[in-house]
Order: sequence, then structure tokens, then C-alpha cells
Amino acid sequence: MSYRLQATGYQPGALVYLSCMDYLLEVQGVRKAFPGVLALDDVSLNVRGGAVHALMGENGAGKSTLMNIVAGLLTPDAGAVRLRGRVAMIHQELHLMPSMTVAENIFLGREPLTRFGFVDDRALARRTADLLGALGIDVDPGAQVGDLALAQRQMIEIARAVSRDADVLIMDEPTSALSDREVTQLFTIVGDLRARGNAIIYITHKIDEVFRIADEVTVMRDGRIVGSLPADRFDRDRLITMMVGRELTQLFPKDNVPTGRVAMSIRGLSVTGMFSDVSFDLRWGEIFGVAGLAGSKRTELAETIFGLRRATSGEIALDGVAVQIHSPVAAIDRGIAFLTEDRVLTGLFLPLTVHENMELPVLKGEFLSGGFVQESKLLEASRAAATAVRVKTPDLFEPVQHLSGGNQQKVLVGRWLMTAPRILILDEPTRGVDVGARAEIHRLIATLAAEGAAVIMISSDMPEILGMSDRVMVMRQGRVAGILERSEANQVDLMRLAAH
Repeated sequence: MSYRLQATGYQPGALVYLSCMDYLLEVQGVRKAFPGVLALDDVSLNVRGGAVHALMGENGAGKSTLMNIVAGLLTPDAGAVRLRGRVAMIHQELHLMPSMTVAENIFLGREPLTRFGFVDDRALARRTADLLGALGIDVDPGAQVGDLALAQRQMIEIARAVSRDADVLIMDEPTSALSDREVTQLFTIVGDLRARGNAIIYITHKIDEVFRIADEVTVMRDGRIVGSLPADRFDRDRLITMMVGRELTQLFPKDNVPTGRVAMSIRGLSVTGMFSDVSFDLRWGEIFGVAGLAGSKRTELAETIFGLRRATSGEIALDGVAVQIHSPVAAIDRGIAFLTEDRVLTGLFLPLTVHENMELPVLKGEFLSGGFVQESKLLEASRAAATAVRVKTPDLFEPVQHLSGGNQQKVLVGRWLMTAPRILILDEPTRGVDVGARAEIHRLIATLAAEGAAVIMISSDMPEILGMSDRVMVMRQGRVAGILERSEANQVDLMRLAAH
């Protein structure tokens, strides 16, 4: 969304845009309540031009609600917003049209027209190519967005926001699906915008990014501002403690425990045009990390193992017995769970409640009696799973679309915990999740492995891969580039295998 508004009068409960010479954005005393939840309570924030202002806090702290108010998508119950210039927002959940091309998505509603009033396709393609080239994004303007990897779609969302030439650019978790190389590329873009005098509001759960890019940091907790300081006044421990209200002593609670026999054996697994000749063994009690850059086909491999794609060749064996997994139902019946990387597109049913989303894979077996669902038993199980992953929600009957992105992710994790999986495939398990919840999810993963489950964990977060994995398989362009033991894995070697 992009707009330029002049000064107006103010009435309580109204959104106000005023010209201010000191800051490009001023938020004063903003309050916002939803049924059962006070999302924002007397929030004030100043953002100056030519600076990157990091907005930090746990899921549910109110960051996205505040930014949606600034972007004009929500109306505050009280308070004022003073904006000088235009604002554009990169949302945590991508707002792209999968059936449209890259060019059509970037300039939707702003397409160049011929003198007859029709879309000038050549000019549209040329303008998109120029923009992508300037940003260093290697994507065909004519490619259909639905055919792109999640990381590529995220870069398209960034390009669309930049194309609006906004004075204030809000980035809500812009790197959640990006590799280290793509993050560096994004930071170059942000640096250029800052040099031009733009104001960048940067929301992230990745603590290290704050110290790489931010000039100022504001911390929110439970709908309030708890601190706002120059970035160099923070260190990692102080920032985490302010965000969660407590110390987190171990972000990667992975113990070195002996692994058991082979749980799953993959031999020569291939899908024509995607990946080829992938082979590895997964052991009981092991966390097997899978790393790689965007386009390495990690997700496609996981989808094939889970039965979402049909392999063209190769073999999957469980406990030494060859099996055919041609559907997710067949995978679930064999004790395999799959946490998808895109919670909105392929994971959740947003209009349904927390309970309804969590119960979907288990509406059978122990929760059926005489052909009827034992609703009370099922509700008890979903409540236990929601508690285990610390879902922040008024109750289990709250529609998932009303939750923050991180709490939506925790609902997905809780869903698969309810299946008591023997083999758990996790694709970006902590994408868009705050530092406190990230530690809880890591602890759950480590506990499941210690209890004997076998875990495949795909992640673009290098510290997560290195901190949680017993072994790491690196994929490059649809092939296995190497498999490293925990003791020999390091960031330099992983990047060398992924990029060369």
C-alpha cells in the first residue's frame, strides 16, 4: 500500500497524517484492542529518515498490529500517527497472486498503458527487468509467481515494495525464507535506501541481523514499548531479556546423544526436472539437517518423501523395508509428519479455529469410537499440544487468522505433535518465530529426538542448522553436495558446498 496524505484535523480514535520535519513517522499514544486481547496499549514511536529502525519483540507483542496501523490497514482505537511522505509495507505473509507473472504482481494496478488504454506488456516487462536488475534479483519478469520458490517470492515482494518509491518502508520478517547470500543482497538494498534518506522499519526475530543493519532499536512486549535506544547500546543478552522478560540460557538445547539404527534409507531418489540421485540414511534419535541456497530443491525433496510428489526413480525404505509413499495419508499412516515451509499457502486453514487446525491429521484411530469423534478427548489433546508449544491465543476456538504469524507457526508444530510422529520432517520450523518461541521449538525437537524420533530439519538459518543437527546434508541445484558430521560442520564449509 502506498499513499501521500496532507495534514488533517484529529479526533479521538481517528488515524491522523500530519507533516513533521523532525521525523518521517511519529506514533503517539496508539491503542488497539481486539475481542479478548489488548494488542496495543499507549504506544509511541519516532522514526527518522536515513536510518534503519529495528522493531523487536516476541510473537504477539503487537509489532505487526502497529505496522498495519501505520500502513493504513487497521484503524487505532485511540492515538495519532503522523506520516511525512509515502509508506509501503512488506508483509510477513506474502501477498502475491500465484497465477500472475512476476511483472504483473510487482506493478499490479500501476501497469504502463498504451495510448489506447491497454496494458503495455513490453513496457511492463522492460520496467520490471530494470527494477530486478537494479536490485540484483535474478528472476524472469514473465515467470508465473506460483512456480517460484518461497525465497524467490519473498524477493519479489521486496521488489514490489521498493518499486513504490516510498519514504517509509516497513519490512516485516523480510528474510524469513532467505539464505545468507540473499540476506546480504537484501542488506545492500536496505543500505542504498538508507543512503537516499528513506526510513526503514525492520521487524525480525533474527537477533544477529539487528546488529548488522540497525541504527536504532525499539523493543515491544505485551502491546507496550519497553525500550528504545541506539543499536550500539544493546548487546545480544540485553536485547533478548528485554524482549522476553527473562533470560534465555540456551537457544540450541541439542545434546550429543547416541543415535540408533537406520530409520529411513533414501537411495537414488529423483524427480525429473527437480532433483536427482539423492541418497542418505536417517537414524532413530538423529536430527538430520538439510542446508542449501534457494533453488537447491530441499523442499521438493521433503515433499516427495511425504508423498506430495511422485518420485520418478529411487527407493525409500523404513526400518529396512522398501515402501511406496504416494500420498500424505500413506506417510502419516507410517508415522511420518511434515511441517511445511509456507504456513499460509500450504499449512493452515486460516478461517478455521486453532483447535480445528490442530485436529485435522488425527480425526481417526484413538479419537474415534463407534464411528464418532470423541470431541472431549480430542480437545484435551489439542489443548495439551497448544500448551507445549506455547500458542498465545484467547482460547482454542479463536480463528487462526487472528493470531500473529509466529503463533500460527506454533499451531502447525502443535498439530504434528498430536500425531506422535516417529519420523518428523520440518521445513523451516522457526520461520517468523520469536526468540523465546524459537528456543521452545528447538527444545521440543531435541526432546523428540532424545526420545527416539528421527528428525529431518530443513533450514535457511545457518546457526540453527549448526546448533541443532547431528549431521548436515548440503544440497546444490537438486543434488547432494556433501554430508558433514556435527563435529566437522561449520558455516564456511556449508556455504562452500552450497554455492560452488
